[in-house]
Amino acid sequence: MHRIITTLLLITPLVLLSQNDTRIYDIVKEVSAERIEKDITTLANFGTRHTLSDTVSATRGIGAARRWIKNEFEKISSDCNNCLEVFYQKNLVSKGENERIVNDVWVVNVVAIQRGSRYPNKYVIMSGDIDSRVSDPNNFTSDSPGANDNASGMAGTLEAARILSKYNFESSIIYVGLSGEEQGLFGGKGFANYAKENSWEILGILNNDMIGNTSGVDGVTSNRDFRIFSEPVRANETEQERKARRFYGGEVDGISRQLARFIHKTTKEYMPEMNPMMIYRLDRFGRGGHHRPFNDLGFPGVRIMEAHENYTQQHQDIREENGIAYGDVLEHVNFEYAKKLTAVNAINLASIAWAPPAPENVAIGGIVQASAKFKWTKSPTAKGYKIYWRDTTSPTWDYSRYVGDVDSVTLDGIVIDNYFFGIAAVGENGHESIIVFPNKVFRD
Repeated sequence: MHRIITTLLLITPLVLLSQNDTRIYDIVKEVSAERIEKDITTLANFGTRHTLSDTVSATRGIGAARRWIKNEFEKISSDCNNCLEVFYQKNLVSKGENERIVNDVWVVNVVAIQRGSRYPNKYVIMSGDIDSRVSDPNNFTSDSPGANDNASGMAGTLEAARILSKYNFESSIIYVGLSGEEQGLFGGKGFANYAKENSWEILGILNNDMIGNTSGVDGVTSNRDFRIFSEPVRANETEQERKARRFYGGEVDGISRQLARFIHKTTKEYMPEMNPMMIYRLDRFGRGGHHRPFNDLGFPGVRIMEAHENYTQQHQDIREENGIAYGDVLEHVNFEYAKKLTAVNAINLASIAWAPPAPENVAIGGIVQASAKFKWTKSPTAKGYKIYWRDTTSPTWDYSRYVGDVDSVTLDGIVIDNYFFGIAAVGENGHESIIVFPNKVFRD
């Protein structure tokens, strides 16, 4: 079936065609600042969680921390009739692999998988980092509480698991604590390779690294702003894809950027008090996070974090100098803010996992014509499709139209040269897939 949509589309703003899913509001309400505070406190009290720290002690070091995290995941699983598959995933990193690996070390991640009912091999992932450090990245004995960096992200991941484990989803959700971040992103690299080796279809990874600080060195204090970092196009795109972008566009429309736009849209819809800031950069200037190893393999992934950092509280020995208290300690964490960013993650995990698979083979046509045309391969469980478009200079999808259960459509009166376009699959529950930017061009 082919459908023609008239020029009314030019002035149709982005509107929802169905009522919001009230379960999403329930998820927001269920997030607990008190539980997050308790978990951050527990993690900080392990003294240090340096990747090369003690693994034998029951009370100190990264070994005790990861055993506690695994035990928490197992408790959550017990409460949901064993709905989580909990396990360690590990890789041996050899001394001298970089200057921060001074001994051979097992980098151990803690994984909890909540299987989807329809698409168990499709995964959306939320991650936090287990490890911490002080000023010297090779000092694995001194106290390094890492309350914000990154007990906050790890605590948020545990809390998301507690809440979402009460629901059933079509696609799978993974909650993971990654190790070795401060020593060179080794945990993320190991887990990304594990996903590739097992042929997992990754819908997106939401890497949470520091979600608890509201007062920055820039003098700004805000409990509403947060950043979403995303790379513009896949790191492993082909030469053919690169050449096509020169003629057809897509420089800011890679799969990670579409994931960032999805998070922005969902947050504004269900948590309008929040201010998601899409940052058009892989990560902070010259720095890295645990989504990058996934991006390196072509998986969509973003970093979610606070907007206003305080560098006196990151990677610092605990001390006082010139009236400034240095160190990543509990007193600097805003637990209510961490609650908000945990809710941002939870509602996006749920929205993606409840949505049908995205359409495939999305093609666009309409060159030197007064209409934009689209063709795609249908998603097996979608009930319809939504065409999105935006001005070429706009960061967000500003216009849309639901076009029904079809596999092609013509937007009559819309000149293809003046907009960027995308297509999402819509499920019977109203949830939409991440928008797909056309990856083919056709002429007729």
